[in-house]
Amino acid sequence: MNWSPAKPFIMANPVSAPERPRIGGVVLLRADGAALLQHRDDKPGLSAAGLWVFPGGHCEPDETCQACARREFLEETGYDCATLEPLTEFDYLSPDTGREFRLSFWRADYDGVSPVFCYEGQEVRFVPRAEIGQHPMPDYLTEVWDLALAAQKKLYRPAKPR
Repeated sequence: MNWSPAKPFIMANPVSAPERPRIGGVVLLRADGAALLQHRDDKPGLSAAGLWVFPGGHCEPDETCQACARREFLEETGYDCATLEPLTEFDYLSPDTGREFRLSFWRADYDGVSPVFCYEGQEVRFVPRAEIGQHPMPDYLTEVWDLALAAQKKLYRPAKPR
């Protein structure tokens, strides 16, 4: 594996690392732990072509990773996340294209009401965690999903009876 999400969350600085494209993505979780995944187009030369990924995309110059993640997620799904919590950030070498990226992931909870659309890619849908092995995905996806689930559980920890 060529990445490590275990590092503390550190925002990428667009001025100090202009040679490495920054990607912002959102892990949108339903209450049951299913995550919204996007089935990427299967185009030659496209990183993660044909794989299932968290929606997101390239940061514009001087755009923060959080603003990028929010913008790209809205553009690709039509869903506007009420809040975004920082999740993890790491460097990633795409095995299919050899391109190096700085990936920044944010976590949000699905409101259970607003519709989600597929404006980019082949399909966008909630995938239950138990089905993770049924879809081709980048090597980092499982661990990032698990980080989001752990963060979700911390936020929704039931109160202990007295």
